[in-house]
Amino acid sequence: MSGALNIFKTVLANVTTSSATVYSTPLGYSTVVLMAQISNIDVANTITVSANVVRTGDTTALVRNTQVPVADAISVLTGRLIMNFGDTFEVSANANDSAQLTLSLLETLTG
Repeated sequence: MSGALNIFKTVLANVTTSSATVYSTPLGYSTVVLMAQISNIDVANTITVSANVVRTGDTTALVRNTQVPVADAISVLTGRLIMNFGDTFEVSANANDSAQLTLSLLETLTG
C-alpha cells in the first residue's frame, strides 16, 4: 500500500440538526483525534450539541445534548480518541447555522 506514513489534518464542519458524519477513517489508516471543539456561533442563544463515534454500527456518545453558551465553545474530548478504518465521527445541534466543529487529527498508515 502506498501513501504517506503520517498525515495531520484539520476538519471543519458546520453543525446542523441532522446527525451528520463529518469524518470517516480511510482504508489502510488509523486516526488519532487530537482535538474536537464545537463553537456556538449563534449571537443570541445557548445551543445544545451532541457528538458520537460510530464503530461497526455501534454508536457511542461523546457528549449528548450538552449546552454551549453564546460566544463560547466546548471540547468534546478530554484526551485522545483512536479511530480505525470505517469508524465515523458524527455531530448535531438543536439549531441549524448555530455551531461549528473543528477536528484536529493524525492519520497513520497501518501496514
